[in-house]
Amino acid sequence: MIRSLAHLRPAAALVLLFLEITLLDTGSLSATVALAATAAAGSAFAVCSLLASRAAPAVAPTRVRTAIRDRARRTAFLPQRDPDASGRPRPRAPGRALPATVA
Repeated sequence: MIRSLAHLRPAAALVLLFLEITLLDTGSLSATVALAATAAAGSAFAVCSLLASRAAPAVAPTRVRTAIRDRARRTAFLPQRDPDASGRPRPRAPGRALPATVA
């Protein structure tokens, strides 16, 4: 029983902290309303994201691999950005035709 409640301790500490802040005399009503609205929006977002994640269909790993392969085949060839970088040979300018090709 204690192990099952151990994961609730941080959440309980946060709830107690927020209650203390909202119920103190120094806190104003607008701060309490803002905190409540933020908590409501956060919980609504969490519920919506949980429902959306459960509603998404599972995709087979083979389909993912096929999609990656298809994307790789569609990718256009990009030339080198810096042809003058060290270690890369410069392309040769066209010169005189070789005797073997002049026929």
